[in-house]
Formats: sequence, structure tokens, C-alpha cells
Amino acid sequence: MRKPLRRTLIALAVSTAVLTAGTAALAYAAFLRAPENSPSAYQNRGKDPSVRQVLLAAGSSSTRGTLSTDWVGAVRTRLGPATAVINAGVNGDTTTDLRHRLDTDVLACQPTAVTLLIGGNDARDQVPLPTFKDNLTDILTRLKPTRTAILSLPPQGENLTSQANQALTPYNQAIKDLAAQHNITYLPLNEALTTLLREHNGTPTAQDFTFLDTFGIAIQRYLLGRSWNTISTTNGLHLLTDNLHLNDRAGEVVTTLVTTWLSTPDPAR
Repeated sequence: MRKPLRRTLIALAVSTAVLTAGTAALAYAAFLRAPENSPSAYQNRGKDPSVRQVLLAAGSSSTRGTLSTDWVGAVRTRLGPATAVINAGVNGDTTTDLRHRLDTDVLACQPTAVTLLIGGNDARDQVPLPTFKDNLTDILTRLKPTRTAILSLPPQGENLTSQANQALTPYNQAIKDLAAQHNITYLPLNEALTTLLREHNGTPTAQDFTFLDTFGIAIQRYLLGRSWNTISTTNGLHLLTDNLHLNDRAGEVVTTLVTTWLSTPDPAR
């Protein structure tokens, strides 16, 4: 084999290996990496005697915080070491998925308080509303008597009149109705973000969310080291990075809602 050809083949092999390793690292950081203090990590470590309360945040990617701002970590920092904060977010989860893992990932941790941010994937997948309500009803029933708060779902895209946001409305109404029926706290995340978007007076995009968008924000975050807010700006958005996931501005809204709720005495106790 001629030396130039051999060198070309070696360079191609090295480039392929580097690309493969880089893709694997990106996939791990964005999609496979466990969140800080996951349910399994918490259960394996055991409760610290100095901890006075255990907050568990259950949900999908907007809770897990590897494709979205880590508001759960921000809550952990704000509350301090006296509160153990468990991240039970799973990328792509629906209410059906959470219902199936409720025993192992939520109840087994014996939390003193639980937040639920779940249902965005149900809306995107057009899960029938009766199924969505049935799943949430079962989840809320099985969580009793644990102190629980459920958040309304963030906008799906910043064009508030889009088809995706219109389709989201009945799911959020169901969440609000079920919170009242089960006498749990309803945290108006959608309402707060909607207000901020209207005050921003930006030019909303009508673009729908795609998986390629998620891969794009993963590249910007984990390869280019950009902040979630910078990614939003790059994509012409204000609170969302890819028309679905939350940036740091939106995460601050979630953090404030959750910490304010948890610091308020529980009227049922």
C-alpha cells in the first residue's frame, strides 16, 4: 500500500473514531446522564439524619434538566442542605410512564413533598384526554397523603396562538380541575410564562418542535458550552430553547413557584 493512501486511511480512521467518541459523549451528556440525586442514587445512599424534609420532583425532560435548565438543582441550592431534593425526571416521559414507575421512583423514596410537571409529551403525542385524566387521577390518589403540588404545562412554542398551544389548553385545564378535586396545590407555570411572553413583545415563531431541534440544542450546550439563555436567543426565542424545553429565565419561574410553595405552611397539617 502506498504511503499517501495509508496516511489517508489512517486519518480517516482517526477522524471516524473521534467523531464516534464525540457523538457518544454528546448522547450521554444530553440523553443518558442521570440527574443529580436521582431516585436510585438517593435510595442507595439513604436519608441523611440531618435532613428535615425530602422534596421529590417528578416529570419528564423539563424536570430532568439535561436537555433543559436544571431548575431542580436551583431549588436544591436555594433550600439548602436541610432539604433533600430528588430529581425523578425522565426524558420523554408521559403520564403513563410516570404512573408505571411511581412505586419505584417516587413512593419508594418516602418524600415529604412531591412536585409534578408531567403531560407535555401526552399533549404532543395526542394522548386521549380521558386517558390523561385517568393517569393523573391514579397518580394523585396514590400520592396521598404526601404533600403534592402540580404545575401547569409550559407553552409548546412561543407563538401562543399556534395549534400546539391550542391543543395544550384542555390538558392544562384537566390539571387545574384535578388539583382542585384532589385538594392539592396548583402552580400556574403556564400562566406565568405566558404573561412573560406577552410582556416581552417579541416576534413569536410558528415553528414546531422536532427531535433535530433537541439535537441542535445539545450540540450548542455540550459541545459549544453555550448557556440555555444564549441558545434561546440564537434560535430567536425568549423562554424556550427549541420551542419545548426551558431556558434559565423560565427555570427561575419554576424555581420560585416551587420554593414559595414549599416554604408556605401546609394548611392540611
